[in-house]
Amino acid sequence: MADVHLETVYFSGHVQGVGFRYTTLQVAKEFEITGRVANLADGRVRIDAEGNPTEINVFISAVEERMHGYIRRVERASSQGPAQFQDFRIQ
Repeated sequence: MADVHLETVYFSGHVQGVGFRYTTLQVAKEFEITGRVANLADGRVRIDAEGNPTEINVFISAVEERMHGYIRRVERASSQGPAQFQDFRIQ
């Protein structure tokens, strides 16, 4: 099986308790990606997205656009590896 592109994105700010995960899930349905979105204990939200790098970039931009009023900082890391996800879901 071929390796896939994985993007891990951390969002900081007022990102919990505002529908961030649900909005991310709805946005993900518009793209051909798999992965997950989860709240972290430190108050951040983490997105793991697998797929075509261009598709992931547009997806992350769409999340940032929809939730821009709540986001203070975005940290991103890319890697390659075997696919881990079959769909996109809230964790």
